[in-house]
Amino acid sequence: MSGDHAPKDPAEAMGETKIATSDELVIGCKVSVEKDGEYRIAELLSLRMKKGRKVFYVHYDDFNKRLDEWIELDRIDFSKPVTFPKPEAPKKDTKKKDTKKVAQKKKDVKETSATPGEKAGGDVMDLDNLNVQGVKKDDISREDEIEKLRTSGSMVQNNSEVARVRNLSKVIMGKHEIEPWYFSPYPVELTEEDVIYIDDYTLQFFGSKKQFERFRQKCTLRHPPGNEIYRDDYISFFEIDGRKQRSWCRNVCLFSKLFLDHKTLYYDVDPFLFYCMTSRDEQGHHLVGYFSKEKESSEGYNLACILTLPQYQRKGYGRLLIEFSYELSKKEGKVGSPEKPLSDLGLLSYRAYWSETLINLLVENDSEYITIDEISQRTAMTTTDILHTAQTLSILKYFKGQHVIYLSDQVVEQHEKLKKKKKHTINPELLQWKPPVFTAAQLRFGF
Repeated sequence: MSGDHAPKDPAEAMGETKIATSDELVIGCKVSVEKDGEYRIAELLSLRMKKGRKVFYVHYDDFNKRLDEWIELDRIDFSKPVTFPKPEAPKKDTKKKDTKKVAQKKKDVKETSATPGEKAGGDVMDLDNLNVQGVKKDDISREDEIEKLRTSGSMVQNNSEVARVRNLSKVIMGKHEIEPWYFSPYPVELTEEDVIYIDDYTLQFFGSKKQFERFRQKCTLRHPPGNEIYRDDYISFFEIDGRKQRSWCRNVCLFSKLFLDHKTLYYDVDPFLFYCMTSRDEQGHHLVGYFSKEKESSEGYNLACILTLPQYQRKGYGRLLIEFSYELSKKEGKVGSPEKPLSDLGLLSYRAYWSETLINLLVENDSEYITIDEISQRTAMTTTDILHTAQTLSILKYFKGQHVIYLSDQVVEQHEKLKKKKKHTINPELLQWKPPVFTAAQLRFGF
């Protein structure tokens, strides 16, 4: 094999190491930063001025990207050496080559396209080669970008991605103080604030406590602005039409983006229904989590996006959201699956739900014989998800010329242990809901 294709050592991408001052720091430097009482190596990804102070956005070596954060200079240990990025090699004069390439491209367009050329008029625009706002178009795929962001070495792979560093430091929502994980396109003026306030009921955002309190005194809304379709002693569910409640649904999407790394943020929420789970107290209904689904999914998805708010995670709410999405599918008489790709936490939650649902059905099934299609009809899971789960659990075997599902004693014992744990579940009898029907006109969306 040629040496040109050998993987590069991350150290090779770094340059000089020396004691430095704050004025010498540049993007790409690796410095020692205080985090949780310890000093850790972190890479400087971005710099900005915040209320006259210089702050850096850093990524900690060997830590998940969601722990990236904005820090001030007093957290950097300048008594320890700073590793600078390797200077770029001087570029050769490529002006002539670029001119030749452009000329050749124009020639190709004339020969192969019926679209008028430059001489035919000034209104023709080359969309494929348009450079938006001077941002360099990097030859790097989305998959490669994600992989590089999550492995060691420099985080600076794609300039357009680095620009999307986390822009909020702290969020106060009700009685909870939350630290965001990722970037979300809130108004620029809010990013100057040390903390922003988000209303528990409307999800409206404010840059100061005084603004928030004034709003709260005037606003009477105490629950999500939709129909309550489920209620038990523990939780409630509300159905909200994105077309009828655009402002609220857009606020949900903005807030969600703070905790979902690769969520595509849609400002056009008209094509979606939002199912919001709340907990109740004497003050009202507090949003715990939600999922959205398309009003008309050509792929048969029963869920587009799912999020349990960080302050309510690890309490079983994620499983209830997933279970509720399948109860809706059963009411519709359809099978469904979540839209791919799932977030890392979403994938773990779905795998756990699929495994538990499949084992429960098989253990409690009266007959020794059941087909995959029958399992699908009873659970509303797709046959693909059922087979994938069976393979993951290693219960799918090949016996006497056919595939069979074999439950070992270990799997049955595990099922019995889980059954003893008190777990809240959705009661289908309490679901007051009919599948909504939309006309062709109602399914035409756009701004």
